Parts: sequence; C-alpha cells; structure tokens
Amino acid sequence: MCTNESSCGCAPAAADAAASATGTRTLYTVAGMTCGGCAASVSRKLRAVAGVAGVEVDVASGAVTVTSDTTLETADVRSAVEQAGYRLVG
Repeated sequence: MCTNESSCGCAPAAADAAASATGTRTLYTVAGMTCGGCAASVSRKLRAVAGVAGVEVDVASGAVTVTSDTTLETADVRSAVEQAGYRLVG
C-alpha cells in the first residue's frame, strides 16, 4: 500500500526500461517510494530532465538508474525527484 498517495496517485506502472545502450548510466537512491505509481511519478519527472534518455526504478531498494546523453547535474536530478514528492539520498 502506498504511503504517498497524494503525489503518486498509485496508478499501476512498470519501470521505464527504455534506456539508451550508449548513454551514461548513473545510479541514485530515492527514499519514500512504495509502489508502482511512485516509480511512475519519479520516472516521469526524471525523463523531463534535459539529457535523460531512460529511467529504471526498483521500488523495493529505492535504486533509480538514469541513462543520459550527457553528464547530469545532481541538483537537476534532486529537483526532479523532489517535484515527484520523494527524496534523493546522498
């Protein structure tokens, strides 16, 4: 059961695995995700960041792998995660 219903809407969703095979892959940890809707919200916000080619989310561990065409600014990633209603760890 999701504990962040106001942000994620709890819509069923799978992690976006459309990552580019040639991009840079960076692993982040996001706190507070509890369901597929949470993962969808985080993925949607991160895909809107300039340069992001793909996002993969593992709700159980909080692991979020972002594939990008360029090096991303951590502040941009943090902002997107916070806009989705979650917290970037580290």
